[in-house]
Amino acid sequence: MGFLIDTNLWISIERGKLSAADIYAITKQQPVYLSPVNVAEVRFGIELMTNAKQKQHAMATLRRMRRKSLLRITGETAEVFGVIAAKLTKRGRSADFRVHDLWLAAQAVERDFTVLTANAKDFKDVPGLRFVEVKNA
Repeated sequence: MGFLIDTNLWISIERGKLSAADIYAITKQQPVYLSPVNVAEVRFGIELMTNAKQKQHAMATLRRMRRKSLLRITGETAEVFGVIAAKLTKRGRSADFRVHDLWLAAQAVERDFTVLTANAKDFKDVPGLRFVEVKNA
């Protein structure tokens, strides 16, 4: 059992909208993991930034994120992703626009983790996924 945190919560913590204590109140003693997807999303944002001060702050965020345990994306993760994406597609919900969220979901489903997110709508229709929405993030 453990938690995988959506990138939007990492950003909320860095912006001071949430504290680490807010996350701990939910996760308690359970481990919290970082996904390569979180790193990719933050790095993508950094590469698009033009303001040097914002970029420097975001790089510091990325360095702090890297201190967390990083889950691997494996062949099994890829298979879980394929199953989830196909089920959503069959239901008429395209997986294309939300590929990062589905990779996070696949990692969580594969490992029986819970996703913490500020955007429940991104995960509510994912079969087999447990998630907790964090309000005010």
